[in-house]
Amino acid sequence: MKRPLAAASLAVLAIVLSACGQVQQAAEKAVNDGASQVATAAGSEIKKQACSLVEDGLVSVQDKKALGALVSGAQGAGVPAEITTPLKQIADSGDQVPADSVKALRDACAK
Repeated sequence: MKRPLAAASLAVLAIVLSACGQVQQAAEKAVNDGASQVATAAGSEIKKQACSLVEDGLVSVQDKKALGALVSGAQGAGVPAEITTPLKQIADSGDQVPADSVKALRDACAK
């Protein structure tokens, strides 16, 4: 009589463990989906800010500092290279902001 009880216990345990695995997978998917949505929103906001700073084609010292502050966030948020590359070039430039980088960023913003 002990064997059927043990077999039933193992069957119940297998079902519980299976359900736990499904719950864990669902939780992981929800977390990943949420993280993806946050990254997308962050990337959109960073792009919006960068684009507003170069909209007029002029980059002041203040604009350059603000653009520089956006670089690491943009790269971490998965902003496309067509935005991050000129953004980084502008941030890394010295006293003279490269006009071609500003144009490239403006062109990418227009898309």
